[in-house]
Amino acid sequence: MKRGAVNFRSNAKLARQRWGLDHLPTLRELKELTIRHSVSIAAGDLQLLNGRLYITHSGLLRIAFRKGCRGIETILQENLSDALAGRWIFKATVFKRASSKGFVGYGDADPTNVSLQVRGSEMRIAETRAVNRALRKAYGIGLCSAEELGSSFETSARGPSRSTHGPTNGSCAVQPRLRDQLCLLIRQFQLDPALVKRYAASYCGADSISAASRESVESFIFHLKKSAEEDRGALDCKLNSFAPVAVEP
Repeated sequence: MKRGAVNFRSNAKLARQRWGLDHLPTLRELKELTIRHSVSIAAGDLQLLNGRLYITHSGLLRIAFRKGCRGIETILQENLSDALAGRWIFKATVFKRASSKGFVGYGDADPTNVSLQVRGSEMRIAETRAVNRALRKAYGIGLCSAEELGSSFETSARGPSRSTHGPTNGSCAVQPRLRDQLCLLIRQFQLDPALVKRYAASYCGADSISAASRESVESFIFHLKKSAEEDRGALDCKLNSFAPVAVEP
């Protein structure tokens, strides 16, 4: 425990220096990750994007190595992929032990959900995302990986963000990274985009999600992810309540 505490102090110091991190809930999350998984900011195990912590691919691999992972298998899902459209889907299986049946994760990538910096490398990104999801399942890491965020990963890591371009009224319309996170959740949990948008607007108390404040949209994204993971049935019922009501002639 003493060693873990020292590591956290080092991580916290670097987080403050590098990202200006002083948000107590995020620091508590950093402490838990440090003690449980021995992650290191200096080694590049974590990124802070849009004020939230994300595990990195290299960080996941280091955790797997420390915990004695026996192997990772990846298979291209040819029947679901489309080479002409640049859309690739991989299945990854992580074997924690020789006798393990494995933990499975799927990853997809296409030109619409990767950053401009890696455009043309969709196959590699899809495999990385699949491996990340399998590793997170295998080692109980609820933290999303940075590589799963698509175009939001092309901006450099930063602390709690403040828009420096365009209007400064907190509108989500100038925050593509929030849209990426919401789209990621919609794809991950196979939600109806139209119903999610209506739910988001209602949750944020705005006429539309584009008119909502950054803080309210961030809160909705966190709420949506938690609901999808903890009580999918209740979430589906809530979303269905926003479906258009058919009017009989």
